[in-house]
Amino acid sequence: MIVRYALAFVALALAGSANASNNPAMDAAVRRINDQWAHIRYQVADRNEQYRQLDVLAGEAAQVSARYPGRAEPLLWQGIVVSEEAARASVLRQLGFARSAREILEKAQGIDPNVADGGVKMSLGVLYYRVPGFPIGFGNTAKARALLEAALKQDPNGLDNNFFYADFLNDEGHPAQAKQYVLRGLQAPVNAARPVWDTGRRAEMRALLVKINAKLKSA
Repeated sequence: MIVRYALAFVALALAGSANASNNPAMDAAVRRINDQWAHIRYQVADRNEQYRQLDVLAGEAAQVSARYPGRAEPLLWQGIVVSEEAARASVLRQLGFARSAREILEKAQGIDPNVADGGVKMSLGVLYYRVPGFPIGFGNTAKARALLEAALKQDPNGLDNNFFYADFLNDEGHPAQAKQYVLRGLQAPVNAARPVWDTGRRAEMRALLVKINAKLKSA
């Protein structure tokens, strides 16, 4: 597998929060994409079925982006869904999806680099560290670190930002430092409005903590 595992991303707290936009209809459409993504990622077990549903959802996300041109929020979630497709596609198609996701996310970043509490920065950072580098792909450790740290600076206590930075640090051979961010992320308040994502992400964080502790014990 080229894209080594699923590129799960930031959760958007939309209606009724500080992140709600001035367009309730757009917020509702993006929230639906957000919730469907969480359902597919955490509640659909079969990989092929995940890919099929993600392909449908990517089309819906593209329609939402087209309906609201010049807005970063729909583009962010379109990029997230395409990134998930990359992780579940055949080897021959993975890099194509990853490049498409990067292009969409960079467009969102160009519109609003601070959208979703640093979500677009984090999402790009994940792509840069989970896609292989040259000559196979566009992965870049330095770019990944800069983007992930920028996202974390914007939302230092967020569940996602801490999870992905911890995962990055662990991959880079810094498990003790990574553990600090996992523990910080697990202290984030439960998001009752997004229970599927919240439960799923915390389970991933606890699994990462087990891996980190095992690495530290064997060091």
